[in-house]
Amino acid sequence: MRKFCIYGKGGIGKSTNVGNMAAALAEDGKKVLVVGCDPKADSTRTLMHGKINTVLDTFRDKGPEYMKIEDIVYEGFNGVYCVESGGPEPGVGCAGRGVITAVDMLDRLGVYDELKPDVVMYDILGDVVCGGFAMPLQKRLAEDVYIVTTCDPMAIYAANNICKGIQRYGNRGKIALGGIIYNGRSVVDEPEIIDKFVQGINTQVMGKIPMSNIITKAELRKQTTIEYAPDSEIANKFRELANAIYENKKTTIPTPLSEQGLDDLTESIEELVRKKYE
Repeated sequence: MRKFCIYGKGGIGKSTNVGNMAAALAEDGKKVLVVGCDPKADSTRTLMHGKINTVLDTFRDKGPEYMKIEDIVYEGFNGVYCVESGGPEPGVGCAGRGVITAVDMLDRLGVYDELKPDVVMYDILGDVVCGGFAMPLQKRLAEDVYIVTTCDPMAIYAANNICKGIQRYGNRGKIALGGIIYNGRSVVDEPEIIDKFVQGINTQVMGKIPMSNIITKAELRKQTTIEYAPDSEIANKFRELANAIYENKKTTIPTPLSEQGLDDLTESIEELVRKKYE
């Protein structure tokens, strides 16, 4: 069973990558399970053509003693199995609690033993690496982590924070960093910025997903790009990324940048922006 996490700042494109990679791996004949660990519960939206009931909602409605696998696991595009942890109502409770509840419930119901997936993908919010969102790292539910980022300074800041969490649990032998997924959707699209960041934190770039209106059109229809435009160049980019991560055996314990290192990188981004737009 190949198990990995996709982390990144909210809105950075985690779910876009996860949905398309899951569809691509399933297209290749693999049985895939996607576990959405974002309180927005939209990780599997393009695979399911809409939202599904979350683990937390079902937990509240039925109670844990009455829950069954079919209450929380749904089959989507290309046969991908989908689970959403969910979260509390806005302003009430801890969003990370949904991840903890989902992980415990998947174990209690024996989902992994029942489905026997070839690939398990966790889509996890990375704005803050609190206890709930770090649960897959703590419990070693995955072998490695991949971080989605753009050239935006705040996205890189979030990615660096995620590296701190990976470093903490990686030093205990629980998890490792597989690499960076470079999403070119930012106003600033400068690969050299990501190359500097990757070199600084001691990892590799797994692939780049360029900006494409095909992705936008597909998501407006609640579809993955793999389903909406299977023969497109961007669909092939997702296939290449999925295969690169599935086959990847090179992992590291990251060395997060210092505050000064982040400031230096931010200054280089600002300088590039000035040169490009002045």
